[in-house]
Amino acid sequence: WTEELTRIIIVRVNEFQMSEPREAELRIKIEEFLEIAIAELEEGFEEENKGSVGGFLKRGVASVTDVFGLMREKTPEITESIIIFIKDPENKELAKDFLIDKMEEYSDSTFSEIDYSLFDFILNKHDATEKREAITIIKGKIDSLNNRRTPYSAALFGIIGLLALMIPFSTDFMKAEFTVLTMICGILLAVGVLIPMINIDARISRMEFELMGESIVFIDQVLYFKSKSILEVVWVMITNKKIDVMAVGILLFSFSVLFPVSKLLGSIGYIYSEKLKDNPVIKFLVFKTAKWSMADVMVVAIFMAYIGFTGIISEQLTSLENIALNVDIMTTNASSLQIGFFLFTAFAVLSLMVSHKLQYGGEK
Repeated sequence: WTEELTRIIIVRVNEFQMSEPREAELRIKIEEFLEIAIAELEEGFEEENKGSVGGFLKRGVASVTDVFGLMREKTPEITESIIIFIKDPENKELAKDFLIDKMEEYSDSTFSEIDYSLFDFILNKHDATEKREAITIIKGKIDSLNNRRTPYSAALFGIIGLLALMIPFSTDFMKAEFTVLTMICGILLAVGVLIPMINIDARISRMEFELMGESIVFIDQVLYFKSKSILEVVWVMITNKKIDVMAVGILLFSFSVLFPVSKLLGSIGYIYSEKLKDNPVIKFLVFKTAKWSMADVMVVAIFMAYIGFTGIISEQLTSLENIALNVDIMTTNASSLQIGFFLFTAFAVLSLMVSHKLQYGGEK
């Protein structure tokens, strides 16, 4: 705001021109002000010098010299001097500096002090001198990383798709093959819970309105943004001081991380140990925890949450656009599912297929 208002003040002061009608009107106002000021000065002088010999002498001298009458006669000359002073270009700069100083003074007294240490750290990290330059640099780096990531992502999901097609149509698997499939599921699970699964992003892409005849534009104002992985959500819940939130965090960790990991470890034991094949705990972990890990339920829940958040945010942003008066607002719902969601989904699907194959397909 300080930056925008400073720009408006500079433009307005630079554009200020004393037209003849405005000058005539201003001249009348100045003369009226001077007449009132002289009358108040004379009245105050008379009041101050009553009741004393010295005051009597001062009033006598003022009466003989008609000092206040002379001041009234000089009113047009004083008015002209004030007009010339106002029109002087050097005094425009003084007026600008005065207004900007006052605005900054009011800003400092109105707004709380902001900690810019993180802001400055980001500028220094990307060798930028100001915000817009840093944003351009960061967006360029993000685009570069996304372009480099695209072929790897395509190859990764292509391999996952081939595995999903291969498992149901294969007859018997070797122990080593089951081990490799289990390790692949473990990698998908680990990456899926470590990296963000969903971005909730609501922002005002452009807000424009007029102030003092000048257009003020704010771009890319973030209203709400969250991007968290499953483990980050679990950590936030567990470190919360509320018992109910901590309990939900523990349950979420158990069903989305602990049970799936136990199932994968149990699968390795089931494959390589004849004794463990008859162990009821191992059988439960390998063949029954698919119902309890709820990885598939987690996938559906996250997807439905994404749809719900997207709908709610879009509706609220549309309402914001409609209720704004004399303000041009363009909103953006940039919420999106992230690669963590798709990797976790791939884990849920492959894990179910491997368990089914291990239980009913046979193994050499």
